[in-house]
Amino acid sequence: MYQVGDKIIYGGNGVCVIEEVKIIESPRTGDAQQYYVIRPLFQDCKISVPVDTTMFMRPVISADEAVALVDSIPGVEVEPYYNPALRQLQEYYDAKLNTHRCEDLIELTMSLHRKKLRTLEQKRKFGAIDERYMKRAEELLFGELSAALEIPRDDVRQYIEDRLTAKA
Repeated sequence: MYQVGDKIIYGGNGVCVIEEVKIIESPRTGDAQQYYVIRPLFQDCKISVPVDTTMFMRPVISADEAVALVDSIPGVEVEPYYNPALRQLQEYYDAKLNTHRCEDLIELTMSLHRKKLRTLEQKRKFGAIDERYMKRAEELLFGELSAALEIPRDDVRQYIEDRLTAKA
């Protein structure tokens, strides 16, 4: 069970902080159930979630794991994913996002950046679906790295670039 103050990944909301653990009684049945009250770090809202929810939830990676993850980026081999069927393209991207693994987010982000570069080199327009998923993958990845490293989310891209430049 998570404690107040814990940072977690909650479904598609990204990084959230447990603000409260409380008992809520159902007005219909009178049954009491334990809930987390969570606040997404990068959204202005609060969410009440049953402690025994089936929605994906896990702790944010540690600072050491975040550093190791960033350091592993040069060794990541990716190829862009192409599929003219937009539905299959979205399903592929959704499957990567829904693993909730930073490694998959890095692979997805890198492959989409490579795809964007190739598309622009061919003087073509980068697809709206590709753009939307690249932005979402970066938001989730940078949000978790921000929380793990305790730096502003807007500074994560520069942190990655600086770290990789120093390692080169």
